[in-house]
Amino acid sequence: MNAPLTTASNPSPTARQAQKTAFEANKLAKRLRREVGQAIADFNMIESGDKVMVCLSGGKDSFALLDVLMFLREHAPIDFDIVAVNLDQKQPGFPAEVLPNYLAGIGMPFHIEDEDTYSIVKRVIPEGKTTCSLCSRLRRGVLYRVAGELGATKIALGHHRDDILQTLFLNMFFGGKLKAMSPKLVSDDGRNIVIRPLAYCRESDLEAWAAARAFPIIPCNLCGSQPNLQRQQVKQMLQDWDKRFPGRIESMFRSLSDVVPSHLLDANLFDFASLKATGTPDPQGDIAFDAPALDTALPQAIAFQARED
Repeated sequence: MNAPLTTASNPSPTARQAQKTAFEANKLAKRLRREVGQAIADFNMIESGDKVMVCLSGGKDSFALLDVLMFLREHAPIDFDIVAVNLDQKQPGFPAEVLPNYLAGIGMPFHIEDEDTYSIVKRVIPEGKTTCSLCSRLRRGVLYRVAGELGATKIALGHHRDDILQTLFLNMFFGGKLKAMSPKLVSDDGRNIVIRPLAYCRESDLEAWAAARAFPIIPCNLCGSQPNLQRQQVKQMLQDWDKRFPGRIESMFRSLSDVVPSHLLDANLFDFASLKATGTPDPQGDIAFDAPALDTALPQAIAFQARED
């Protein structure tokens, strides 16, 4: 039997697979660019004339952040500049040539800051203890200084949607706070604006994009050897929920944008002490009764439920 004829309309299996891969990569690119653009617009992260310092660690998230921002810079209705900055923390075996070679190859202005924070962390933190907190504080301090030296007006970090949710649960479980990651904030030194343009992006999408773009990923040897971190435990919990209860992660993330202080317990956010009965029904309340008769109250309750649904 003769093999099927391969034509433009009937490509070979290998060609069809290549077409499918290219199609999926294009869909992924559009989704990431749309989500980053939406986050930038929702929180006014980048303004005309900004110089955005993208903190490039060598991980998938910061590579994707730089990649998407470079695309948006060329297509956005405003003008802004980008500079990539890497902090070389002098970890043993760190391939110092990888990022400069990559950045030079794509024509991206960059700055490599040499600061031996690795030795400080290893000296201060006992063996077996979590290094992330101290490492992060030292890294932030250096990056804030570099931002001033480079004249950057915004500092862009590569935290994504899953990082934000993990932080929410970390703070609840281990810190007793209802607190996540802000998409935009003033830095601790009061002189910089920090932004997280990947706030709406899923980690799985960033992993797929890193593979599609073949970014030269550099692993972090300092924290990579700490498998029992609390963050890893929370990450595993959320991944398990996502598999068993599709849609739960999306619902939880939406809740961060729809907070009702009057239904929490923080008296600093809501003045519980001064609450008085007004005698007037709340049209947005849970119970829309304004008369004792059931035949009057029932249609109101049904209308309220329809509005909620």
